[in-house]
Amino acid sequence: MDRRFTLETPLMWIDKAATFALAEELGGKALLEIVLTHTHTCYLVTGKRNEWGPGCGECPACKLRKDGYARYRAAHAARRSA
Repeated sequence: MDRRFTLETPLMWIDKAATFALAEELGGKALLEIVLTHTHTCYLVTGKRNEWGPGCGECPACKLRKDGYARYRAAHAARRSA
């Protein structure tokens, strides 16, 4: 490279639950649905659509995403009932 540049990676510093919350905060339910439908972290890329997005549900990446989505939903439900 003939000049300096910076790569911004904001999602690298937050967990999956915070990523789902950020998507909803920035774009509402429509953006959250896009994330759930059109992104994946599955190592096997099975394409099976789960509540938390496409994936096999068994690989380490799917387990992280599934757990993050469950924590996001729990926090979301707690905010609504407060």
